[in-house]
This record gives sequence, structure tokens and C-alpha cells, in this order.
Amino acid sequence: MRFDRPFEGYAVGERHRSRGRTVTEADIVQFAGVSGDFYPLHLDREYARQTRFGERIAHGMLTLSAATGLWVMEPGCVLAFYGIDALRFVRPMKIGDTIYVESEVKQLTERSEEAGLVTVHQQIVNQRGETVVDAIVHVLVAREGGR
Repeated sequence: MRFDRPFEGYAVGERHRSRGRTVTEADIVQFAGVSGDFYPLHLDREYARQTRFGERIAHGMLTLSAATGLWVMEPGCVLAFYGIDALRFVRPMKIGDTIYVESEVKQLTERSEEAGLVTVHQQIVNQRGETVVDAIVHVLVAREGGR
């Protein structure tokens, strides 16, 4: 999504597709270190081989975090990440997968003279066009003259 303008600049139905990002083994190892999540499905090749996935997969929260890094955010426009609803990890993200964020503005809610809430349906898709994560995200955005 592009959070690069005041609240008044958004329209319900507006769509955006981000640039891509390929997830590496180093990303998974570093995320494990930062999060403390060392579950063997993410780090142990032999363990993961015996699971339904047949190989190591990225942490679901790594997928979500990497996607957030694909948003375009202009300083001063984004006031706060407000929350996530209906979050679903639909498919695993594997080492070497490239993800994109496909977004559609679903609702615009005036919150105050300074801010509005932009509600976005977000799908994180892989290089095959398969949905990996599906969610409704809410971002508090500055209003014109409210920054």
C-alpha cells in the first residue's frame, strides 16, 4: 500500500501492488534471533523434511513483517499502525519465494481533525500469484492541515 499522502487523498476501491521481495535463509535465521522463535520447522532441515511442508518455511510473522516493509510510507503521513483484523496465514512462504503486497482500500473513517483511519484489505502473494497471507489492516493517517 502507499501511505504517502493525507487522509483526504484516499478513495475506497483504490488498489496498489508493491514491488517484490525475495525471502532468504538469512532472513529466517535473523528473524528467529530477533523474535526468539527457534521452532524447528523454520530452522531444522531434517525436522522440516518430515512435516507436511517437506522443507523449512518462513515464520508467519516474518512474512507479515516483510510485507509491511514493502509498504510505501511517507514520514508525517503515517501516524500509527492501528491494527490487523481477520489475519490468516493461508500458505507457507518458502526460502527463495518472492512476495508482493496487493492492497485495496475498503473503508475511510474520520477519527479527528488531525487523523483518519485507512482500512485496507491486504493480500500477500507469492511469485505464482498464490495468496500467502490475507488480512484487513488499519493505518492511522494524518489529515490535511492536521500534521
